[in-house]
Amino acid sequence: MTTRARRRLGTGLTAARGGAWRAALLAALGAVGLQAGAASAQEVVDLPAEDRLLSPDLEPVYRIGSAMTQAAWAEFSSIPSLWFDAEGNLHLMDQTEPLSGRTRIVVVDAAGGLVTEFGRSGDGPGEFRAPREMYVWADGSTLVQDIMHRGYHLFAPGGEFEYMLGVEMGSDMRPERASGRTLLGGRWDASTGEERRAILRFDLASDEVSEHVLAEAWAPRELEIRDHEADDPEDMGLRAVWGFEPGLLFDVLPSGGVAFSDSSAYEIKLTDPSGAVPRILRRPIRPLPVTESVRREERERRLERLRTPRMSGNRSPDAMVAMNFLMQGQIRAVENMRFHPEVPVLAAVRTTWDGTLWIQRNAEPGVEEPAPIDVLTPDGRYVGTLAPDVLPMPDAFGPGGLVAFVETDEFDVPVITVRRLPPEIR
Repeated sequence: MTTRARRRLGTGLTAARGGAWRAALLAALGAVGLQAGAASAQEVVDLPAEDRLLSPDLEPVYRIGSAMTQAAWAEFSSIPSLWFDAEGNLHLMDQTEPLSGRTRIVVVDAAGGLVTEFGRSGDGPGEFRAPREMYVWADGSTLVQDIMHRGYHLFAPGGEFEYMLGVEMGSDMRPERASGRTLLGGRWDASTGEERRAILRFDLASDEVSEHVLAEAWAPRELEIRDHEADDPEDMGLRAVWGFEPGLLFDVLPSGGVAFSDSSAYEIKLTDPSGAVPRILRRPIRPLPVTESVRREERERRLERLRTPRMSGNRSPDAMVAMNFLMQGQIRAVENMRFHPEVPVLAAVRTTWDGTLWIQRNAEPGVEEPAPIDVLTPDGRYVGTLAPDVLPMPDAFGPGGLVAFVETDEFDVPVITVRRLPPEIR
């Protein structure tokens, strides 16, 4: 019983006289019950267990890129990030070499023609040193994370630089579509000595960024963070490695809420703009157990990836020594990695501009091919399942059913294909 409820109950008892005290008590308890019921009202929707396969026809819109392109601006090197704005313009981050080469932002209109391109290397505000990620709002404003600047460059629609944000925000950020310059991001917080995982809303309306928690997420374990002042210098402050840890998967909804998954189960929580969770969508697909053979094979796969030779580029000998030192620490961490008891069912939670949910499941451990995608409506209707050979997860969703896919041609040069989804799955 809440403090407010107790206070109301006491008032009713004090005011009651003679035989009326029973009526006052019942009325007060009834009011408390109504309040508790309203606060906890939550719809759990159990979706079908069997897949219903979909075979949608996507309308081709345009295709740009490849080594054979005739337009110089469409000669792409690497596309780590791309987003649509509300006009259907596609914004591409193109890098000649991740974190060290030239980076530019290319904006393409709804017909595949060049609108503008901007961005240059340098040490000043609005100039890129080591850009890693890009985010685009509905109006075309662009935010570029730059890890060497330890902040973010914010550009107005059209590419004019506005200001820098020297802040640390969350991970796996998502621009909100229905509001101004706000971002949603996940964050671990161990500053209080206890693990806390949440989805935060960041307001970037000015260079003074404000934030608040939109939704609290389930935390599967205590954070294992090694102190940078560890007695063993070989630890190098590396975080302990966990296998099959449930991710905090989420995307924005047109309403201003989010759809998110925070456990190993097939369970999608839908929030309203305040962060309350009025609906949960579930499918009876159980997580796979993590057996000893699964642990051994996962550890071997990770070690193989770490030991595979990588391109050295133009890095200095000192940089190569530092990278090798870091790699050895990562190898030790994997050799001593710990595991969660189950393989999470879900791999990705995405939403279209119309609010339809695209939920990608995890493949079995060791399987490199992507798993199927379930298409759900936010009101709890199962539309069907897309087999990976029918339609992969788009790299970007846009208005009017637009979707973009990044592929490579026979010369390993990026090619961007834009298509339009049929109404039933957009």
